[in-house]
Amino acid sequence: MSVLYVALPVAILLGGAALIACLYCIRTGQYDEMESSSMRILIDDQPIAKEELSQSNAETSEPLPKRPIS
Repeated sequence: MSVLYVALPVAILLGGAALIACLYCIRTGQYDEMESSSMRILIDDQPIAKEELSQSNAETSEPLPKRPIS
């Protein structure tokens, strides 16, 4: 029974701290627009010119040399 005198206030303090941290993050805009950050990595920095694209396709269309199985 005496454990409750310690565990209950500690649990209430931890819950209150978590609630304050959550409210702080919400008010400062931490959870605004969750999609754009994950999609930004997929956008190319500079568009590839058609000439460069056709050259890279021509270079990669050759078959790979066969390697002996060891």
